[in-house]
Amino acid sequence: MSPSKVPLSPHLQLYRLPLVALLSISHRVSGVINGLGYAIFIIFLISIASGNEIYNISYIVLTSIIGKVLLSLWMFSLYYHMSNGLRHLFWDFGYGFTGRSPLISSLIVVIMSLLLTTVTIFLFL
Repeated sequence: MSPSKVPLSPHLQLYRLPLVALLSISHRVSGVINGLGYAIFIIFLISIASGNEIYNISYIVLTSIIGKVLLSLWMFSLYYHMSNGLRHLFWDFGYGFTGRSPLISSLIVVIMSLLLTTVTIFLFL
């Protein structure tokens, strides 16, 4: 009897995850990214307190192209985590589980995160 090349149980490579599941995973990832972003922010605050020379170095790094891109991604992560957290708050009260509501709320989370990030970038960066 030859061994079969088909997995014995369903696997992530065989099935496409729904948007709600992808956003759930992304919510956890954005929490980790937010933690790293807060650490960089604290380092920036320490550089302010450390004197003019160290502050100038951190200012140059954060206002460079790479720094602005990283700040923009961190802002998106913050807005995404906040929007998805609000959706989870509604879910905790029992709203948004019927029919297509989870899919619609997922799309709203992504759109609001992109919109808020874009507005913030154009206003402040």
